[in-house]
This record gives sequence, structure tokens and C-alpha cells, in this order.
Amino acid sequence: MNATVNTLEKSTVKEFILSLPFQLKQQIQLPVYLAEQIKNQRQTIEHILNGQDKRLMIITGPCSVHDPIATLEYAEKLLELQQKVSDKIFFVMRAYIEKPRTTVGWKGFLYDPHLDGSSDMQKGLEQSRDLYFKIIEMGLPIASEILSPMATAYFDDLLAWGAIGARTSESQIHREISSHMPYSIGFKNGTDGSIQIALDAISSASRPHQFMGLSQSGLPALIESEGNPNAHLILRGSNSGPNYTLADINKIREKAKTELPALIIDCSHGNSFKNPLLQPEVLHTIIHERPFTHVRGVMLESFLVDGNQKIAAEMMYGQSVTDGCLGWEKTEQLFLDVYQTLVNQELKLTA
Repeated sequence: MNATVNTLEKSTVKEFILSLPFQLKQQIQLPVYLAEQIKNQRQTIEHILNGQDKRLMIITGPCSVHDPIATLEYAEKLLELQQKVSDKIFFVMRAYIEKPRTTVGWKGFLYDPHLDGSSDMQKGLEQSRDLYFKIIEMGLPIASEILSPMATAYFDDLLAWGAIGARTSESQIHREISSHMPYSIGFKNGTDGSIQIALDAISSASRPHQFMGLSQSGLPALIESEGNPNAHLILRGSNSGPNYTLADINKIREKAKTELPALIIDCSHGNSFKNPLLQPEVLHTIIHERPFTHVRGVMLESFLVDGNQKIAAEMMYGQSVTDGCLGWEKTEQLFLDVYQTLVNQELKLTA
């Protein structure tokens, strides 16, 4: 009988060693006073979601970060506006560093901060954490999407709110990771409009789990979670149309046959037919119907300049390179109008 010899061909896969989570956190450390600020912002979001705080939470910012300078300019404008509307609106800065792809494409600032396909993820980790730190120093809470499970350990101390996208709400590992995160997390309905996917995800994330994950030292670890008490539902429309109106929400409640978790509505994606300029129309409807729907928050894709552009050698400053966004001038006027509507609604209730 001839012996069989197995030979391994030399792998052509390139591997690049990255900083461990604790190393990056030591490199860009979070001082005690900012840690306390984030803790308080997380608590504010929790109170908004459970109805203790009656303000409207608005999660707003570019579809995805690609230019830190433009992102910080947007943050400065948002902070200035926050001071004018703080009694009725609580802003959370959308600062997504990962971009989910249906097929292929630019995966986000975390992976390719140079926008040239070089995949300098070490630089992406450092620059993303540095950007987050600067936004937090301004006083704004940060929101991002949980996409890569291994990336969560690098930013879990900085985020005030997180989202699980329509493509990953059904993922077991994303549900388990969400059960371990120290901030409120919203689950989006499926791209086909399925609400049950998100409700199942919320039920799972609310419970304790044991799962394999990445420790702060970068080693594989068995992680025991306690469950996330603030998992909630995000309505983002579907491939077949929107789901943000009072009629839509009532249908969802009837079909669910149970009390729905706290509701956040995404004004983009299926709810605006992926047309960023329709987001104001969506938001105005949400606000007028809010006394009946009890929506706790909304999401808006917004940047300095309307629309979007392709990545190229020369690009327009302040315009999205992924999904189209609403420009700042329109955004600011929209939020001021929303603020006035909220004030008028309260006056009617107290009259």
C-alpha cells in the first residue's frame, strides 16, 4: 500500500497584524470625564427609549464617514444647533465607519481610510478612534452600525448608540454581540420588510448569552453577556415601500400581536425610496403622527452637501461617497421646523 503524502501549497493570502483593542485604547485613551459624559449620554438615550425623557432623539450625519475634516465640520454645526433645540430634541451624531455592501465596493473608513483600495486598516483603526474622540470632546454622543464582530472591542467604550442593519438583524452572532454591548442597540426590519426578524433579534439580544468573541487582549474568548435591556426596533421601509406612517405602524402592531419595543424610524432607505431629498417629507409625517405612534427617535442621512458622488481623484468637499444625503442647509431648516412643531404640540396638550 503506497503512502499518501499531503502537500500544502504556499498560501498567497496576505496577513497584516493589527493593534490589539487594549493597545489602541492605550494609544488614544479616554479620560475619566469623557467616560462619565458617555455614560450620561447612554442613560439619556435609555430614558428617551423608555419614555422617561420626552424629547425626540435624532440620529443624524453622513451615510458613512470618509473625510474626517468634513465630518468634524458637520459635528460643529450640529452641536451649535443642539444648543437651540435641546429642550425638545436630543441629537446623536451618526459616524458610521463601516459600510455594508450588497455585493462589493468601498467597505468604509475603517478598512480604507485613503479611499484608494490600499486597505490600510491599522490607519483606519487609529483615525476612526481619533475622529470619535474629537467628536466626543465636542460634547456630542456617537452612533455607529455594528458590522464586523471583531471591530466592536476597539470602540465599545466610545459609542452611545448602535444599530444592527437590515442585512444582519437575522445574524446570530450580531444578536449575541448586541447582548453584550454597554449601550442601546436598534435592530432594523429586513430588506423584504419582515418585522419578525427584528422582533426575534430584540428578544435574543435582550437575553444572556455565551459566545465566542475577541477579548481586549486580542485572544479568542468565551464571552458571557447579561443581555441588552435597551434593544429596540428600527423601521427602515423595505424594497417594496415605506413603513413609517401611523397606518403602517398600526398594521405592524396588529400583526405582531404583542406590545412593540421602543420605535425609531429611519427616514432614509425604503422609507424615502432611497431619495435623500424625500427625507423631510417622511420626517414631517412622523412628527405630526408622533402623538399617536409614540415614536422615540428618527434617523437621517445628512451631510454638508446634497446628494452623493463616486470616489475619484478630485471630489466635492462634504458630499457623501455612499448613499445620498440631505445637505446641511436643508437639514438645519428641517430640524428647526420639527422643533417648532414639537413646541406647538406641547402647547396644545397643555392648553
